[in-house]
Amino acid sequence: MKNELVFQKRINVTQPKLPDYKMYTELLKEIWEKKWLTNDGPLHERFREQVKEMLMVPNVELFTNGHLALEIALKSLDLTGEVITTPFTFASTTHAIANAGLKPVFCDIDPKTYNIDAEKIEQLITPNTCAIVAVHVFGTPCDVVKIEEIAQKHNLKIIYDAAHAFGVEINGAGIGNFGDISMFSLHATKVFHSIEGGLLTFKDETIAPRLKSLKNFGITSPESVDYIGTNAKMNEFQAAMGLCNLETVRHDIQLRKNVSEAYVEGLKHLTSIQLLNQRSDVKANYSYFPILLGSQDVRDRLFDVLQEYNVFARKYFYPLCNDFSCYDTSSKDTPVAKKISDGILCLPMYADLEIADVKQITEIISLELGEQP
Repeated sequence: MKNELVFQKRINVTQPKLPDYKMYTELLKEIWEKKWLTNDGPLHERFREQVKEMLMVPNVELFTNGHLALEIALKSLDLTGEVITTPFTFASTTHAIANAGLKPVFCDIDPKTYNIDAEKIEQLITPNTCAIVAVHVFGTPCDVVKIEEIAQKHNLKIIYDAAHAFGVEINGAGIGNFGDISMFSLHATKVFHSIEGGLLTFKDETIAPRLKSLKNFGITSPESVDYIGTNAKMNEFQAAMGLCNLETVRHDIQLRKNVSEAYVEGLKHLTSIQLLNQRSDVKANYSYFPILLGSQDVRDRLFDVLQEYNVFARKYFYPLCNDFSCYDTSSKDTPVAKKISDGILCLPMYADLEIADVKQITEIISLELGEQP
């Protein structure tokens, strides 16, 4: 039975979506003709307008990657002190806070959504707290209503790490409309990408000049530099990829939905795993397909066994950010996050993943966990 289920090809946890080759090369011709490679070129500006329409937000600024976009978002708000955030996220989130000269304070997470537990935020607020950096983990929206109430009550800024949430909507509103600033990653592994890339969405259009300046060395005019900035400008080749992938992103999300539904159908009989539930008020983007195992030992064993079948899942997110040696913190203060991190496993998920392959993966998992349907 086992030999029959081994894949002859490698099934990775993700696979970049590549657009129509001819479409991309046509845009490359434009770059060659105009000889404009970076610094807010015509494709950059076209992409910015189109992605703003797609996300249904009032303002967008583009960046070379999501990490620098998040750092610049934090720096643009003149924050000092402590930032309440989640340990169950990619290293970039916490590093951006630290690189902006701020202190991350880790809040435990909700066991059902894996997002920051909004009910536990207030107990961590001190006179030094300046902001909340919350993550829409796996594209599942945070409790934006509760977090907004807390922020208004305590005069805090809200920055959302929406790296996983491109195209997600809450009651018809684009997820980039919540909080003060939201960051989206356009990395090649994401639902939608521009090879590398990132963007910020924001309500207050008066911060746009500062964002633009901070990503361009702090330059505010040909003869003035008013901020200590960096180089985080998106180039024309990235913008070209983004424009091409915008053409198919809605269809790609539908394909990912089909993959997700096939996983649910093949795994719903398993009592030893927990699946994330979709909210009825949320239009999802199916960015990841995580399963939660009962213990770290079971998770690690399944992770290793899947590789024997040529299936490469990912322990995502593990370890927790508050267990990184570069931070003087510990996951003992976030027991729910620790339990989730020890048991989490993200299965392969991408638009071009064949449904037959999904069914085969679910058969392997059922076989190894000893729970046949």
